[in-house]
Amino acid sequence: MLISKNFKITETCMKRFRIEIGRRAALAAVVAMMGAVLQAGLAYAADPIKIGFSLQLTGPLAASGKAALLTAQIWAEEVNKGGGLLGREVQLVYYDDQSNPGLVPGIYSKLLDVDKVDLLLSNTTNNTAPAMPLIIQKKRLIMAMFALAVNEQFKYPNYFQIQPFGPNGKDAVSRGFFETAMASNPAPRSVALVGTDAESSKNALEGARAHAKRLGLNIVYDKVYPPGTVNFTPVLKAVQATSPDIVFVGSYPADTVGIIRTAHEIKLHAKMFGGFMVGTQYAAIKQQLGDALNGILSYEQYIPAPTVSFPGIEEMLKKYQAKAAERGVDAFGYYVPPFVYAALQVLGDAVVHTGGLDQQKLAQYIHASNFKTVVGDIKFGADGEWLEPRLFTVQFRGIKGNDLQQFTQSGREVIVYPPAFKSGDLVYPYAESRD
Repeated sequence: MLISKNFKITETCMKRFRIEIGRRAALAAVVAMMGAVLQAGLAYAADPIKIGFSLQLTGPLAASGKAALLTAQIWAEEVNKGGGLLGREVQLVYYDDQSNPGLVPGIYSKLLDVDKVDLLLSNTTNNTAPAMPLIIQKKRLIMAMFALAVNEQFKYPNYFQIQPFGPNGKDAVSRGFFETAMASNPAPRSVALVGTDAESSKNALEGARAHAKRLGLNIVYDKVYPPGTVNFTPVLKAVQATSPDIVFVGSYPADTVGIIRTAHEIKLHAKMFGGFMVGTQYAAIKQQLGDALNGILSYEQYIPAPTVSFPGIEEMLKKYQAKAAERGVDAFGYYVPPFVYAALQVLGDAVVHTGGLDQQKLAQYIHASNFKTVVGDIKFGADGEWLEPRLFTVQFRGIKGNDLQQFTQSGREVIVYPPAFKSGDLVYPYAESRD
């Protein structure tokens, strides 16, 4: 009897156990289904904010493009560690345009139509202009990083540009050179203008031409040379034959090196020499040219001079420089990185404060706001350029040999313009400062 009674109890327990198992399985299935639905919703809400751009990762302008990419990656990493933008991860989508403007329209078409990016950056003058018709057609906001006077042609309200050229970039990139020249004693009477036959350089030469005419200077030489020129002896000997008091150059990195070396070799006897010479800002080219830079005037956007201090820039540069060596990019990062970082600061701030990615709302906010960035306070004008220009004209001085670290020392690049940031006086004429 006892055994029979215990057996009946076991049967009852097993029956109840099976019922409970079935009930729990059904509940688990419901929970799993609800979880899948919820997870799908969360995944949609957490789709990344995509920032798309083309960069020169190969070709003659690769030094700028690689430094820009590293900086953008540093910014994105910082933002994502802090929770992203609007709680969404930031994702960079980029393609190598090989320093070839002809590839740019196709890249931006892919970014917009295939990758479905939310925000757009662009790079140089030559590689921003070809993207503009498509961007205007799609009514997208664009933040250019190194473009000179592109929007003078398009007048597009959703265009912004992060370099400190100001509302008339063609004027700004040569103003410091000419204002400094005219303040010298004796003031020059004639000028030679020379540069590469490319959009950015031609824009700079156009501004230089206007300054020369405004100041009553006699233009004794005014020509461009083909991109890819490697022998600059005929070019500079033709310039020298006109005996100009000052020589203004608009050049890209490869020809900047060739022109400076040639000027040094033929002992160019102008009283002032330099201009809008892209390349003198890069650590590698500084090291390569060494003391051949002495006396030359060029432009900078940031250097660690005693008259220049912007909150946050030193910390940002330390992060960049710590990674620069392993990535094989510009060691100092004074030229490109701060302004790429600032461009992304502006875009990130606009997304957060407008609460979304509506292109018109973002553009309106950027036009209306003042931004605190690692390159100082920025206010954009109606044309998308800085409301006030702040490009430095610098003179290289006291350089000995090719040691790179000397360029971190105060006085190797002296800011001679604008007056608010001036760190020293011009050594004039060029022959005296060259030695």
